[in-house]
Amino acid sequence: MTNDKGIFIKNIYYMLAYAFQVLRQKNYDNVAAEDFDNVQDLFAAILAKGVSQQLKQGLYREYITKNEDLSILRGKLDIYGTIKNQIQRKMFLSCEYDELSVNNIFNQILKTTITILIKDTGVKKLHKAELKKIVLFFNEVDEIGLSNIRWDSLIYQRNNQNYEMLMNVCYFVLDGMIQTTNKGNYKMMSFSDEHIHRLYEKFVLEYFKQHHSYLSEARAAQVKWDLPSDTEESMIRFPPVMQTDIFLRYKEQILIIDTKYYGHTMQMQYDKATLHSGNMYQIFTYVKNQDVKNTGNVSGMLLYAKTEEAITPDCSFVMGGNKISVKTLDLNKEFKLIAAQLDKIVEEYFRKI
Repeated sequence: MTNDKGIFIKNIYYMLAYAFQVLRQKNYDNVAAEDFDNVQDLFAAILAKGVSQQLKQGLYREYITKNEDLSILRGKLDIYGTIKNQIQRKMFLSCEYDELSVNNIFNQILKTTITILIKDTGVKKLHKAELKKIVLFFNEVDEIGLSNIRWDSLIYQRNNQNYEMLMNVCYFVLDGMIQTTNKGNYKMMSFSDEHIHRLYEKFVLEYFKQHHSYLSEARAAQVKWDLPSDTEESMIRFPPVMQTDIFLRYKEQILIIDTKYYGHTMQMQYDKATLHSGNMYQIFTYVKNQDVKNTGNVSGMLLYAKTEEAITPDCSFVMGGNKISVKTLDLNKEFKLIAAQLDKIVEEYFRKI
């Protein structure tokens, strides 16, 4: 089974499927059954299925403002434009109006991504052919420059909620682009550490939510600093926000998990492999500020994605009365074994009574 950055490419699909539930629908069955040699081929297959499904429902439309010279009034009259027409002896009214259009940022991102994948040598002919058929339906949509995309400004609501998964796949593709020196074409780099980390974090959380629904909490949560009650409000805003990746609760027990993906899990100090000190300080701080009454009911875990390094941390400590663990999740195994590793974590920390 082919891998990318030490991760089976098929497992990247499964991680996406947990992060975005739409991939678990029946129309994606063929994608789940395929083997992929490159991650960009996987993304091409997902987009081919996803965009085909969207075309059946119709491309998302947004109101865009248009300015046009017309013989009759439509929308609002642009007085300055109309006066300019009269000066130039043009018998037209300058009008400004809103019109529903498929030429919006969401469809522009889709068209740009599809066009790039069609040219990518890592995409199989079958998936290129599917994408070429799809892109014909985007003739009214412009392509967009990669530097002009503001990913954090994309807003999803009822009419375009199906685009969220598609936009995330496009992000993985377009954010992984570098411009080559020959002919100025774009080429996809390997799936970056940052991409894997974001996907890994979301996958682990969604797995716990779906398969361990008895947990009273399974979310990303903020931990408040354990400050005296008389601390001035103006001073509270200075400490940094403690944002956990995963916050699990069952009855009185709490487990805070910080997911980590690095090219190198361990750091070398004086020829000795050690855990990243900053990560240990971070998880310990989360735990102690959550367990303000020192009950010992709050535990913390650093959950690393296994790299190709020989040393993989798997250890536990009791620090200040709280359990702190460091574990490694091997993403280069069959998915059922990955699931078993995650189930074991919950079973260890939350033994149901």
